[in-house]
Amino acid sequence: MGATGEAGVPIFKRALVKLSGEALLGPEAFGIHQPTVKQISEDLIEASALGVEVAVVVGGGNIFRGAQMHGMGLSRPAADSMGMLGTVMNVIALEAQLTALGQPARAMSGVAMPSVVETYTRQQAMDHLTKGRIVLLAGGTGNPFFTTDTGGALRAAELECDVLMKATQVDGVYSADPRKDPNAIRYETVSFDEVLRRDLKVMDTAAFALARDARLPIVVFSIHEPGSIAAVLTGKGRSTLVSDQGSLDLSPPFRQGRQE
Repeated sequence: MGATGEAGVPIFKRALVKLSGEALLGPEAFGIHQPTVKQISEDLIEASALGVEVAVVVGGGNIFRGAQMHGMGLSRPAADSMGMLGTVMNVIALEAQLTALGQPARAMSGVAMPSVVETYTRQQAMDHLTKGRIVLLAGGTGNPFFTTDTGGALRAAELECDVLMKATQVDGVYSADPRKDPNAIRYETVSFDEVLRRDLKVMDTAAFALARDARLPIVVFSIHEPGSIAAVLTGKGRSTLVSDQGSLDLSPPFRQGRQE
């Protein structure tokens, strides 16, 4: 990632991991693959064991995508609401797995359904984080027309996270899709301005703008390598750092704008 911390010492003190719903698919075409959920849960526990406060925003594409209803007369708000419900299913699965592994966790939703999961409030989420619980955030922003990328950037900013970790299918930001172009160039570090100038695909426009305005570093990494979350948090994993300058002084512990 362009910088490494001391052995086993996390660079970031509070992180938000943005998982796509597809990350929970494993080899399946639909739904939740339990061994994959277990692997991701173990990775999150490893990150928490470093002393990092961990929040997770999960998508719902493994359950439902609004595009599936194209041409069927379903309005965009209705389709997005169905997608939000898919994210709630995913955080319930993750919470159950983390709890089974002995890790305190709390599922919260931006769409109120208190009989199912706790309703998200910033204050309560912050309290869970400071108590060492992994906070699992569903429901996106709680509004239609926004992606879970935007939900991830919003929650990371309001929870004062030091980094937004975007888990993807590849190990960083490339000049082109490396799965299609063998000559694609991988970037170790890149600035927000360079991402825009080179039209690199990091996050959707609203999410990227929110992260840039909040001066929130983004780390793009592959979720498919076991231990990848902790590796990135200690500056060892393969990833791309997107920040104001394209590089940062990552002397641990790092807290953007408020070193402690």
